[in-house]
Amino acid sequence: MEHYLLLRVAHAAPAILLLLGVLAHAFMLWKAWRGGDAAVLQRKLRRTRSISLPILGVLALSLPVSGWWLVDTVGWPLGQTWLLGSSLLFGVLALFGLLLAGRLNAWQALGETPAPARLLRFTSAYGGLILLLLLVILGLMGAKPA
Repeated sequence: MEHYLLLRVAHAAPAILLLLGVLAHAFMLWKAWRGGDAAVLQRKLRRTRSISLPILGVLALSLPVSGWWLVDTVGWPLGQTWLLGSSLLFGVLALFGLLLAGRLNAWQALGETPAPARLLRFTSAYGGLILLLLLVILGLMGAKPA
């Protein structure tokens, strides 16, 4: 039983850190953008792309591994609806994560030039979809059988 509880913590902690990290970075970038200082925004974008995105990516990629290990330990079949649904949504989440990384790269490549409205719209949309998908996946994980 101790092994199962340790696995639950090892699976839940990255999920919570991932959600909090996405929220924190969205707020941080929004606040820097609203501040109007291009140098501060570029510094935050560079830090987000070089440090935070790889860390959040590792956290996200650890979830399917720890989740599979947890499900295998409990003995649940992998064909359960909540598990299949969250796996499909995780694939979509990974796709939007890559698209967001590309948008952030394009945004940072502009340098001191103000970002066009279309770039800001797509970046915001990808970030919002990532946040929504994370919440739906966490909801599916919370709705699983006990």
